[in-house]
Amino acid sequence: MHPVAANLSDRMYRTMDENKFLHEVERRSQLNREQAFKVTIAVLQELHDRLSPKEADDLAAQLPSDFKRQWHAFDAPGRDVRRTHKEDFVRHLIEVAELSPKQASDGLLAVFKVMQMLLNSPTGQEGEAWHIFSQLPKDLKQTWLQAAEMDGPQGRPGSSSTR
Repeated sequence: MHPVAANLSDRMYRTMDENKFLHEVERRSQLNREQAFKVTIAVLQELHDRLSPKEADDLAAQLPSDFKRQWHAFDAPGRDVRRTHKEDFVRHLIEVAELSPKQASDGLLAVFKVMQMLLNSPTGQEGEAWHIFSQLPKDLKQTWLQAAEMDGPQGRPGSSSTR
């Protein structure tokens, strides 16, 4: 990527609001706006409960304001970290966001990718993204890394130019 384009892209995602976030989720998952919103909130809820309270607070500081408020609504004093794996994570998305299994999987990848963009982490392993990655179980780590590869023309799963 040209340095000027990279700089513009970096600034865009550092100032990403909810609308830009949801637009990227829609584009990458092929979900409509309502589905993109529902899957985003469901992913945030599952991820919130999967991270340690410190990491949850660190990630919250990076989220757009409306998502940050929703994120903090998931807080519970003295909560334990839930050891959710991918199968349960996707099942939650299917139920809460009322999606098919394929839509839930595509939505999960899209939300993970947009979170990585928000955190300025092209591989999903830089900075705050690394802290999230390091707390995921192996199956969700694979999904997180797969999301990092979503950089093809349509930004959809399997469209990476590196494949």
